[in-house]
Amino acid sequence: MLADIVDLLACPVCGSSVEIDDRIVLCQLGHSFDIARQGYVSLSTGAASKISGDTAEMIASRADFLDDGHFDAIGDAVARAIEDTRGPAPVRILEIGAGTGHYVARALDEVPDAQAIGIDVSKAAARRIARAHDRLGSVVADAWKRLPILDGSITHTLSIFSPRNADEIRRVTSSDGAFIVVTPTPRHLIELIEPLGMVSVDEDKTRRLGDSMAGRFDRIARTPVEYPMTLDADAIRAVVAMGPSARHIDDRQLTERVAAIEAPATVTASVVVSTYRPRLAITSS
Repeated sequence: MLADIVDLLACPVCGSSVEIDDRIVLCQLGHSFDIARQGYVSLSTGAASKISGDTAEMIASRADFLDDGHFDAIGDAVARAIEDTRGPAPVRILEIGAGTGHYVARALDEVPDAQAIGIDVSKAAARRIARAHDRLGSVVADAWKRLPILDGSITHTLSIFSPRNADEIRRVTSSDGAFIVVTPTPRHLIELIEPLGMVSVDEDKTRRLGDSMAGRFDRIARTPVEYPMTLDADAIRAVVAMGPSARHIDDRQLTERVAAIEAPATVTASVVVSTYRPRLAITSS
């Protein structure tokens, strides 16, 4: 809940610390932000985001797919990475682009003393995050702008299939903390990409991830996670509708293409879970 993580938040206008006063998040200089009745707060200011937030339909499809357990092995690997890098300080987790809050909630289940913040630019996502776990606070914010988080207040920052603003993530992550990134490999969902016309994984993704981390973080672990999933027609439809491919395939096309696939189908899940430590001395990249 927001009350449990408000001491980690910063005013998006002036950067000062905030507190909760009734149904308002209020900073020391008087900037105020209403808490929505669903339990999240929007700390997004200024011009519209360059990120197109997920729609309510995309979030619902993601919830259906993840709740059925298809990506549980990925969530387990993330939770292990947190456990492997925790120190004596209380665990404070930030997930960027948290979507439904599924992964960060799973991490909280594995780390009983932890608190967490889920940030997403989508209000539909924020509503889901707010009810995903009782130790999880939900915030609407733009990952490509200054994060509404105090300097060095986070022990573990997560980016799971989501954008990475390395400078901001380095700023909010404590010097002895960790940054955990999940990226798909070119084999991820490979059996569905061509027949369904899905957006494929850029084969240069690994190099670009390394470039974005250079001078800010050092990689300390790399864990491939690959396994077969058995997906029925509803799951196949959901895995398309929950991601970027949903913006390129209309509902009629998706229905026709899914019907042409013999289901249940064996589909590959293939990602890499990378763990980074912040560099103590930041150099320009």
